[in-house]
Amino acid sequence: MTALDTTDWRFEPNSDLFENRTILVTGAGDGIGATLARTIAQLGGNVVLLGRTRQKLETVFDWIEANTETQAVIVPCDLAELNLDSVNALSDAIADTYGHLDGLVHNASILGPRLPIAHYPHDAWLKVMQVNVNAPFMLTQGLFHLLDKAPEASVVYVSSSVGREGRAYWGAYSASKFALEGLSQILADETEQAGKIHVYSVNPGATRTAMRASAYPNEDPQTVPEPTAHMDLFTYLLGGLKHGEPLPETGSQLDARTWRKA
Repeated sequence: MTALDTTDWRFEPNSDLFENRTILVTGAGDGIGATLARTIAQLGGNVVLLGRTRQKLETVFDWIEANTETQAVIVPCDLAELNLDSVNALSDAIADTYGHLDGLVHNASILGPRLPIAHYPHDAWLKVMQVNVNAPFMLTQGLFHLLDKAPEASVVYVSSSVGREGRAYWGAYSASKFALEGLSQILADETEQAGKIHVYSVNPGATRTAMRASAYPNEDPQTVPEPTAHMDLFTYLLGGLKHGEPLPETGSQLDARTWRKA
């Protein structure tokens, strides 16, 4: 489990990279999740669009339907309310529709208040942990058998720089991303010997999203990259061995701003 060295190499996916593959993306209605869902569909993949706001999901779904020939489905779901019954229902629906799952991207998260620990509201802490840590754990566990049925599969946890080095006033968000990094490393270690499931954490860095605007309200959004800037990394990790390039070591912690093939 390591970070990758950098080179000048950049991944350019084939147009059929995700043909006959199904990938679930959480937080698929906006930002990185919406961009990734559209990118997967453009490259031939079926996308399970999971998110809190139906209207946003429908916008992404309509774009996919109008611009690709892939099969997307909408799963409106507030991860703050996720429970085992809803995970089991999702698992059954994916199994009935697609048979297995080739990729799972844990992109959805909430920021929570920017306050010192001494004054952090307990209810806000619990909600951030539920959305950012507990829900990814439940989805990973509940959908694991579908990932294991695939010839090969990838699980990608979207992390943050404050999940690798704590920073004042980032509270539950920072702590939750540390926990997510730990979850990804544990899963990678548990699946490494079988070699069928590849597990990664990705720190996108500063990206032009609604969450970034909320965290840095005085920042000029034109000074940070759009989500499209990170799609080569996500497609590289999710493409598995099909693209003919060696994959990073499972468990790798990647930084979207500096990554390159080792």
